[in-house]
Amino acid sequence: MKNITKLRNIGIIAHVDAGKTTTTERILFFSGSSHKIGEVHHGNTTTDWMKQEQERGITITSASVTIYWKINNIKYTINIIDTPGHVDFTIEVERSLRVLDGAVIVICASSGIQPQTETVWMQSNKYKIPKIVFVNKMDRIGADYDKCIKNIENKFNCSIIPINYNIGIENDFIGYIDILEIKQYIWDNNILKIEKLDAKYVDIVNKNRNYILETLSNNDDFFLEKYLNNNFTLLDIKNSIRKLVVENKIIPIICGSSLKNKGIEYLLNSICEFLPSPNDVHIKNFNDKLNIQKNIFLALLFKIFNDPFLGMLSFIRIYSGFVKVGDIIYNSSKKIKEKIFRIIRMFANSKKDINEAYSGDIVVIIGLKDSFTGDTLCSINEEILLEKINSPIPVISLSIEPVFKNDQEKLLIILQKICKEDPSLIMNNNIVTGETIISGMGELHLEIVVDRINRDFNIKTKISKPQVSYKESIKKQIIQEGKYIKQSGGKGQYGHVVIKIEPISFESKDNFIFKSEIIGGSIPKEYISSIEKGVINQLNQGIICNYPVIKVKVSLLNGTFHAVDSSEYAFKIAASIAIKEALKKANSYILEPIMKVEINVPNEYLGIIVGDINKKRGLINNVLDFNNFKVINSFIPLRELFGYSTELRSNTKGRASYNMEFFNYNELPNYIIEKIKK
Repeated sequence: MKNITKLRNIGIIAHVDAGKTTTTERILFFSGSSHKIGEVHHGNTTTDWMKQEQERGITITSASVTIYWKINNIKYTINIIDTPGHVDFTIEVERSLRVLDGAVIVICASSGIQPQTETVWMQSNKYKIPKIVFVNKMDRIGADYDKCIKNIENKFNCSIIPINYNIGIENDFIGYIDILEIKQYIWDNNILKIEKLDAKYVDIVNKNRNYILETLSNNDDFFLEKYLNNNFTLLDIKNSIRKLVVENKIIPIICGSSLKNKGIEYLLNSICEFLPSPNDVHIKNFNDKLNIQKNIFLALLFKIFNDPFLGMLSFIRIYSGFVKVGDIIYNSSKKIKEKIFRIIRMFANSKKDINEAYSGDIVVIIGLKDSFTGDTLCSINEEILLEKINSPIPVISLSIEPVFKNDQEKLLIILQKICKEDPSLIMNNNIVTGETIISGMGELHLEIVVDRINRDFNIKTKISKPQVSYKESIKKQIIQEGKYIKQSGGKGQYGHVVIKIEPISFESKDNFIFKSEIIGGSIPKEYISSIEKGVINQLNQGIICNYPVIKVKVSLLNGTFHAVDSSEYAFKIAASIAIKEALKKANSYILEPIMKVEINVPNEYLGIIVGDINKKRGLINNVLDFNNFKVINSFIPLRELFGYSTELRSNTKGRASYNMEFFNYNELPNYIIEKIKK
């Protein structure tokens, strides 16, 4: 069994364009894992290997790389996942964070906290992931390290400790001070010089160092005793920081400039010294106190990717035990056995075969046929279940069809594969028109999917304009009976159910709950799953405009069965009939997706943009005042935002920009319902 105390599984997460991929690229170079620095603007970075990523200069799919870093001749292994920043690909961040032990949140020193920064911060809090903040782009105009620290503390109500401090700012950013070791690091013509602290920085260092010592003393009793006796060393300080980072009580913050190669070594040292190993963290969302060192194999399948040569690649995080090529493992989510044909360690899109993998590893398995994202894999005869990965609700749809009819079957097979890769993409058929509909997280998300089909799979397609993915819900609780009785000589069909349907609060993360309250034998257990299927089938089509019904709880209260005529089919139909009738009585209504929109606009265009937001049925949350521009935080229906980037550029002569992400669902006004019915 290998020693995993020197293993780090981390993610690089941030708002789009904060410098995640550039930071990852420098980490690869400085660790010796790559011999040439790639640039996002040149389209030659290691982790952005897809054609679509290289052309757009954005990260679309999370990429995994493994590097090695030495501190005082101790070798650390770091598995890094570079995640997307664009909100359309938030599922990539969600499932990556689900399996990581630590995270580096990259923040632009000039732009500060941006909308997606908030999203990834909340996602990391959801999984209780220890963090380091890297304030990047200290060389950019408007960079302000102190302001970033204050904004983070105020916005996220957390304890931040700056462990280094900038020397110079913007064009004059030449290095940093290590506050823990009281040394300064200065780049002179790209040569790093380590010097004694200049006298003019003594006050800054003392102020920040005292703050660090006080923070550690307030949170760590062991360090407090040493601090009061003035009997602590640098190692004591670092050990205390690590302990409190692992416990999520403090967050170290450091500054640098990835593009200018400044501060990367310090970031790597901080990752190794302060972020947890797999031994330090509990299995996320798993309450059983399972000893992670036990020989029981336990892993979570967190991602699937279809390789054109190797087929389905299953990315897994191993929490316990080990696995080797040829092993038979058990999928406890699906109750099936699977065989492992190959184990691969990934380096972005390059692959290296290995014979076995151990606790703490993030590897790819080849050979799993029926296991998908969120499934728990474990040793044979174990019934351990890890919590599944939640997928966001798609908010935008379009219809897609091949230019040549002969490609129809091929297109459907490819779409099924892509949907298995990406749980935030859903495919279904419009029963009325016969169209194939794909639904995703935004226009860019669907654009990338269509581009992959056209170029990677060589199928020419026709698409409709994007459409809003409306949903339906209910306002009233209804108890409804459903019967399906059919006699035609010989064996008939008999299904009878009584269900209760009621709304779920929008504060709940659940969109659908099914519960059986049958006590005794009024309906045999073997028919319950068929009843649930009938319920789900009917909820996929509401009664107003055939949109899926969400935020409902369905309880099976009662029913009857016939010893001869009852069947799974009969109960499935009876449940569908009951749900359809209940929806008619439960005050069904249509929901539309509302987006959280942040608009950066020059002062002189504020009135125009505010007026435009009001026209779009938007609600302004607040307006923040910066030097020469305003930041408008608002909530606007997605229906009103198609083509908004062009409209915004036109209204402000190209000087404004915006970001948006899904916020929640609101009831759609009646006058718009009439429009969408036409």
